[in-house]
Amino acid sequence: MTDLFKQLEPATQGTREATSALLDDARWNDDGLIPAIAQQHESGEVLMMAWMNRAALEETLATGRVCYWSRSRGKPWRKGESSGQVQRLVAVHLDCDGDTLLLSVDQQGPACHTGRRSCFYIALGQEAAEIDSAPLMDPAELYGQR
Repeated sequence: MTDLFKQLEPATQGTREATSALLDDARWNDDGLIPAIAQQHESGEVLMMAWMNRAALEETLATGRVCYWSRSRGKPWRKGESSGQVQRLVAVHLDCDGDTLLLSVDQQGPACHTGRRSCFYIALGQEAAEIDSAPLMDPAELYGQR
């Protein structure tokens, strides 16, 4: 944990710190990325986890449209750019260690590339796993492959 995050531990509600200073001290991984968990703002439903680099986070803060870093494509990924299932930012929080982001979003349609509302649809049990939600739409439709 960095000194800045340590200094903020006893801070009272309403204490302010420069975003740039917090991002300077955030714990980005070796690839310059930080995990970002997206949840629906009014329900708290966890939708997905993706990665952000600093530029994607700064773009998200500036525009209000969520932008992630696509590790597979090696470029920014503006949620919904190919599917139309846009995420609008409501709020973003950095955790106490400066190593994870929590995004409160307004998700339009499915968040998952499988056409489901959430990427977390595989419920694990000790002996078996169960798919606990159906797709809202066919992934081929979602990405215009029909």
